[in-house]
Amino acid sequence: MNGLVLVRRAGAADLPLLPAVELAADRLFAAAGIDLPAGAADVAELAAAACVLVAGRPPVGFARLEVLDGNAHLEQLSVHPDHARRGLGTALLGAAVARARAEGFGRLTLTTFDDVPWNGPWYRRRGFTDARPGPELLRHRRAEQESGLDDLGRRVCLELLLDPPP
Repeated sequence: MNGLVLVRRAGAADLPLLPAVELAADRLFAAAGIDLPAGAADVAELAAAACVLVAGRPPVGFARLEVLDGNAHLEQLSVHPDHARRGLGTALLGAAVARARAEGFGRLTLTTFDDVPWNGPWYRRRGFTDARPGPELLRHRRAEQESGLDDLGRRVCLELLLDPPP
């Protein structure tokens, strides 16, 4: 990446490459003792997302944004482990925040494992705090619980309050 990270909106040709990025990134959880359920977002889900941002050409990381409770919601942020620790996650998060802010959202929410270093603590260092979940985010959390994610580690809802665009 040569120090400069280009984040762009995903094109149709990028979408089929993203499930492999997600699956590779998810393998890192095994090292943390978390055996995630098999499967990644499919191309149809990604195409239907409110916004998908990618880093790299071909993509080696992506952020998937949705809208829940009238807020931007970071549904997924994945970076291929072969490209980790180069600022891609930070660049993708920054682009997601900028996108949400530009679209007039007041908050960016997400759900994550609270104790995994590159999840809860990473987001908290970037200004996220415990969220006040609305009904859609609560439904999302219930779906996560029903899928067994809460059995793998403590999950939390986090939010970042967004300033209006300048």
